[in-house]
Amino acid sequence: MKEQIEQANGKLGILIPGLGAVATTMIAGVEAVKKGLAQPVGSLTQTGNIRLGKRTENRFPKIKDFVPLATLEDIVFGGWDVYEDNVYQAAVHAKVLETSLLEPIKAELEKIKPMKAVFDKDYIKNLDGTNVKQAATKYDLALAVMEDIDNFKEANHCDRLVMVWCGSTEKYIEETDVHQNIYAFEAGLRNNDPMISPSMIYAYAAIKKGVPYANGAPNLTCDIPALVELAREHGVPVGGKDFKTGQTLMKTILAPGLHARSLGIRGWFSTNILGNRDGWVLDDPDNFKTKEVSKLGVLEDILQPEKNPELYGELYHKIRINYYPPHGDNKESWDNIDIFGWLGYPMQIKINFLCRDSILAAPIVLDLALFMDLAKRANMSGIQEWLSFYFKSPQTAPGLRPEHDIFKQLIKLQNTLRHMMGEDLITHLGLDYYQDLVEVL
Repeated sequence: MKEQIEQANGKLGILIPGLGAVATTMIAGVEAVKKGLAQPVGSLTQTGNIRLGKRTENRFPKIKDFVPLATLEDIVFGGWDVYEDNVYQAAVHAKVLETSLLEPIKAELEKIKPMKAVFDKDYIKNLDGTNVKQAATKYDLALAVMEDIDNFKEANHCDRLVMVWCGSTEKYIEETDVHQNIYAFEAGLRNNDPMISPSMIYAYAAIKKGVPYANGAPNLTCDIPALVELAREHGVPVGGKDFKTGQTLMKTILAPGLHARSLGIRGWFSTNILGNRDGWVLDDPDNFKTKEVSKLGVLEDILQPEKNPELYGELYHKIRINYYPPHGDNKESWDNIDIFGWLGYPMQIKINFLCRDSILAAPIVLDLALFMDLAKRANMSGIQEWLSFYFKSPQTAPGLRPEHDIFKQLIKLQNTLRHMMGEDLITHLGLDYYQDLVEVL
């Protein structure tokens, strides 16, 4: 596939619906890194290594030196938000980054002003905003977003674009007839079907313009048959959903270890407090349900209780998220895990994770943007399951169970990069290092 990958020449525009805490933290971080003020910690594309060939060859290049990714210097940012604050003002309001870090990049951040957003209060009751598009139909709103995409690309002299949803969690909905094919979906846009959400309008507009789309929230968005079909037709990569940060990150690290050692789990209670815009949105039960469904599936898919009923058949899994303004973006989570081992003897694990939600999410946004752009240049269209590493609820082909084990997800991602560049895939079998044993067998 190496010969088929277009080089990352020219500027890459990263378009973001939702210029809130996560997006502004990522944008400010990139600008700070470019000026040598900080390091891109947590970003696989910037600091991660990948092994090539046998261990004895000692080839461990940086990923950014191995695959043709866009450089940070070639990135320009744009986006939409229901509030009119420029990125500097939004970052100050989010209170994630210190003023001492923001001031040296103030000029760069002030230049990024949000375009008017597609917004439907029925999907996010706890938000209000004045920077909102008005149109007769949802189809007209989609056309307006397409016009924004074209104008941004021209104004910023971009060669390529990607879109990453960093907006709030929308209320919970399930697939209906309007989502089943592109003809029904476009009719629904023209008829203002209430089951077409703002995030779907952005995804539709992006795909129609040939722009890769990654969904960073648990919304039902590009994982509907209509938009998957459209993405394949237009040769556009799509993927999601819900950035894997905080508590769920811990679950995808710890649960595979317990499963690997055949240790049983009777209960896993998780609770969170956070006070940012995301916490305020999730304080509404309809929006919390969307997040809850995304988070609940992780353990079931890792542990597969139907295959191990004696270990996980009676697992009780409970999740709580509470809005607590004093914490701001500093999310705190508690996990109580009741496990049992040899002869059924009980044990407990307690986790108190004081994390920074946007600090964990920001490098994910950057990596997804760069990898989705790479996928487009490698002619990889439709669902990009190899990027499951970054999501709580990975999008897969219909009927295919998602892989939530973060270590297996990383192997899948790295082997995809090796495949792209014509390198041997690595299975970690290692028998060739012990040839005498192989010959005996």
